[in-house]
Amino acid sequence: MSPQLSLILLVAVGYLAAHVAFDWLAKRFLLVSGAEYLLLGIFIGPLGAGLLDENTVRGLTPITMLALGWIGVALGLRLHLPTLVRIPAFMYRVGLAEALATFILTAGVMAIALAWFTGATPAVVLPAALILGAVATCSGTSGVDVVALRLGQREPIVRQLRVATLTDALVAVIALALVLCLAHPPGLTSWGRDPTVTEWAVITVTIGIVGGMLVHLFLGDEQKVDRLMVGLAASILLVTGSAAYLQLSPLLPAVLMGGILANTSRQRRILEELLAKVERPFTFVLLICAGALWQPTLRDWGIPVVLFLALRTAGKLGGARLAARMNGMLPTYGPTWGRALMGQGSLAIAIALNLLLVDPGPLASIVFSAALASVLLTDILSARFADAVATRLLGPLPDPAVASTEAH
Repeated sequence: MSPQLSLILLVAVGYLAAHVAFDWLAKRFLLVSGAEYLLLGIFIGPLGAGLLDENTVRGLTPITMLALGWIGVALGLRLHLPTLVRIPAFMYRVGLAEALATFILTAGVMAIALAWFTGATPAVVLPAALILGAVATCSGTSGVDVVALRLGQREPIVRQLRVATLTDALVAVIALALVLCLAHPPGLTSWGRDPTVTEWAVITVTIGIVGGMLVHLFLGDEQKVDRLMVGLAASILLVTGSAAYLQLSPLLPAVLMGGILANTSRQRRILEELLAKVERPFTFVLLICAGALWQPTLRDWGIPVVLFLALRTAGKLGGARLAARMNGMLPTYGPTWGRALMGQGSLAIAIALNLLLVDPGPLASIVFSAALASVLLTDILSARFADAVATRLLGPLPDPAVASTEAH
């Protein structure tokens, strides 16, 4: 059997097995799917069966960029202004304070640690430390979704968790974009001089705005789902490809494009349903590619990764508690509500993979290893973390296995 056919069969069988097994586990034991696809990528990559090598995965960059863009547009569609203005302002303050506390703590300590660990100057390690801060800030929504199904969307803690995951994602995406502008390699353009950091940031934002305007112009009144799908995919490839060519982050332009569509398109609901259906397969591809690219060494798995995990835990728990206390919401949310934000989600992998594709250096490898280690350790249990918060606030919840038996 050819390696190509073996790869197709292995991915298909692994996907079905992981999908069935983890869906059953999610219903019975509140385990959230996601990390198993990462494990599948590791298994078929150089660390496992060797069916995918680094060159092959890098050859799939257009698909990877489409997946990154799809995640960004899905995030941008959550920025529907009429919906956002109905959320109390204190929830944004709590979410932003938690995100900034996690980002500043992780980035600051990791900058010092990486300078000591690698012997490099602070200016060299600062971009990697800032992106580690962005990765630490990310919080997945899968665990929150599981608890919301059991408690209802109107519970204050569920609404706060929704806002917190959104602000976490926006802080992380903006931080990544600014870091890539700050550390942009010289000599990429033939404009006579290299653009400044501010000019690169303006270019990044402009790509997203122009992409969103073009999509609205050509697809604003489109009703057919198949045409929307093709047009949206083509637009995402155009935006992400432009950003990738200039070695900028494709995530922020994709978020801006999604935000424009959310507030201008008459088919916002259709787009949300379309993105929700297609986002999971693209996330699956992204996680498999990330797992196949992972080639950790003992150096990568040493002090930096362990320190990162400790800092992220401290940032999420301590930052959430401090944010709630500062806004007078600690009695309502409880001192441990930050545990519901411990799951990382696919955005953390997207950020680390974006850096690895742009700068495949040793510091990028450390960032990538930290992100993958955190996802593997936290995502499977993210629903349990969120459920523990709800149980503390609202009392014991029905056991999912018992509830399922009684329903039948």
